[in-house]
Parts: sequence; C-alpha cells; structure tokens
Amino acid sequence: MTTSPTDFAQAAAQLKARHRRQVRLQNFAAYTVLVLIGLVMLYPFYWTLITSLEPTGNIYEAKLAPSGVSFKNYAQVLTGTTVPFWRMVVNSVVICTVGVLGSVTFAALAAYPLAKMRFPGRDLIFYAILALVVLPNESGLIVNYITTIKLGLLEQRGPVWDTLTQYAAIVLPSIASIIGLFLIRQAYMGVPIELIEAARIDGAKELTIWRKIMLPLSMPTIAAFAILEFVALWNSFLWARILPLDPQMLPLSAGLLELSGTFATNSRATMAGAVLVIIPILVVFASLQRYFMKGIEGAVKG
Repeated sequence: MTTSPTDFAQAAAQLKARHRRQVRLQNFAAYTVLVLIGLVMLYPFYWTLITSLEPTGNIYEAKLAPSGVSFKNYAQVLTGTTVPFWRMVVNSVVICTVGVLGSVTFAALAAYPLAKMRFPGRDLIFYAILALVVLPNESGLIVNYITTIKLGLLEQRGPVWDTLTQYAAIVLPSIASIIGLFLIRQAYMGVPIELIEAARIDGAKELTIWRKIMLPLSMPTIAAFAILEFVALWNSFLWARILPLDPQMLPLSAGLLELSGTFATNSRATMAGAVLVIIPILVVFASLQRYFMKGIEGAVKG
C-alpha cells in the first residue's frame, strides 16, 4: 500500500494544528498562573489605595471596593497638619540625588580597574568584595553608626552646617554599593579590549579611557543601577530612624512614621502617605522601564 503526497500533506497539517493547540493551551495556562500571581501581589497596594480613600470604616477587613470616597486623608498629609510633608519631600529629593550620583560615580570608577586593568590579586579582591553581599544590611548598622559619630556628622554647630552634616549622615553609608560594582563591572567586561588598547597606544590616560569609552558603552547598565539606587534611597527607612536626626531632616518614607502616634494612630492618613511615597517610584520605573531592562540584560550578558 502506497501513501500519496496528499496523505503526507494532510498528516503534516494535522500535526501542525495539534502542535498549535498544545502551544495555545500551554500559553493560556502560563498566563493564567501569571495573572493570578500578579493579582495576589497587587492586592496589598490596591487595599492600601482604597483604604486611604475611605472616610470611615473598618480598615482590617478584606474588601474589593471602598465603602466611600474622600480625599480628606490626602489633604491632611499634603497640607502638613500632622507632618511637614513638603519638607520631607525636599529631604528625599536631596538624599536621592546626592546618593545616586555618589553611588554611580564610585561604582563606575571602582569597576574599571577590576574589569580592565591587570594587577596581582584583582579577581581575589573582586570576589572578596562580592562575598560581602551575603551579609545582611542590618549587620553594618552598628559600624555605620559609630563611624557617623566619630566623623562628627551628628554634632550641632549651626543650622546650615547641621543640615549638610545630617544629609551626609544619611547618604554616606549607601555610597558604596556592591551590587552596583558587580553590575557595572559586568558591563565593562563586555567592552572589547581592542578599543582600550588602541586608546592607550594613542596616548589616552586611564581616566580619559574610562570617561570616553567605558561610560558611553556601559550607559544602559549604569542607568539601570541608578534606577535601583533611587528606589532603595527613596524607600530608605531603617537607617534614618536609627539616627538621632532633627524631625525636619527625615526623608519621606521615614518621616511618615510620625503619622503613627504613641497613643493614637491615623491609619487612613498613614495609608495615604504610603500611596504618595509609592507614586514617584512607579512613575520613574514606568518611564524608564525599557532602559532598566536593557541595562540589566547587558550586565547579565557581560
């Protein structure tokens, strides 16, 4: 019994159709699981949002819609009747700006010799630094606090000086970032060594090579690290609460704790403050998402 070409074509078409159905079914199952996971992760933020909009009611019960809508909680936070909201916004902007610039600069500089210079113990130094990632952030709190005291950053010497030193006390512990060093070094590793050798033959100094070759070619990864550092600094809470700072110097995420008093807590105003803290992060990440993904991809490939 012979099989005609038509039978082969029909069998191939059936196999392709069966494969397409299997792929569609697998995609449907995968997307269903991802949507369920997304809903579970987003619900706490949604619950915070609708709770901040309610004028009254029980805040400790699960709900899908607010019992009422009122913006008095946001008005209470924004007008500064409980906490100096706009002063804390300025503090957070200053801390994030100085912290991001410092972290990116130090990480970009330190990653260059660890990636492209040859000297004894280079890899050992890098892996020793990288091993510190396993230590929890809380392990350095005592050392950072003692260092801050020894540097005199918490001494009172005058309004202007105190403002500068208290900003420095908040920012300095975050300047050295191991994650940033790792990401940028990986991006540097992907830069062809021939470009660097050609620049050295032309008489370019190392800082010139770093500034004119390494930085432009690694800019997506640097931008991704800057976004990560901004989010970390904007959300910084514990370190600012440990330091004996002037309440007027607290960043936004730490200062909103003042909405929770010792004997009474305005929970809805606290929820409104939490939503206001999250909004800048969402805006920054949404607007720079493509640069973030491109930078992380480049660092991983490097």
